[in-house]
Amino acid sequence: MIVAHLPAGYISAKLLFKHFIGAGVGAQVFIIFGILGAVFPDLDMFYFYLIDNRQHHHHTYWPHYPMLWLVLLAIASLWLKFSKERSNASLLLVFSIGGFIHMLLDTIVGDVWWLSPFVDKSFVLFTVPATYEIWWFNFIFHWSFVLEICILVWSILLLRKKRPNVNR
Repeated sequence: MIVAHLPAGYISAKLLFKHFIGAGVGAQVFIIFGILGAVFPDLDMFYFYLIDNRQHHHHTYWPHYPMLWLVLLAIASLWLKFSKERSNASLLLVFSIGGFIHMLLDTIVGDVWWLSPFVDKSFVLFTVPATYEIWWFNFIFHWSFVLEICILVWSILLLRKKRPNVNR
């Protein structure tokens, strides 16, 4: 995925917020944490380019371990269930949901090591053929890019949607 992670984080946080209104976190902060979680796994690109010199697939680094995101989801869920202070727990939960959605989206056309760090095997639903020399051309001219555009459009529509006037 090239452009869908951030909008997917926005969509999930925006749709989930109504369930966390009583958690003591404002909508804006809640949505920011959802977006941050959705893009956080790709921060490993700095390591990939600046330190690792592109020697290993960036999905093999720990921010792309689905197990990490499942553990964070479990911790956040338990924290939310058993804590009286729900604001930080709800922020960790939406952050984790964003990260896990990132893993799901990457699995569509990108190798994801779903069983890492225990098993060194990648999983992918569809393969993008390397037709073009510029790597990202292969992705934007693949049918899966339409899915990314749909996610982007959905987030824009959700962003532009006006809140209902409760004073009527």
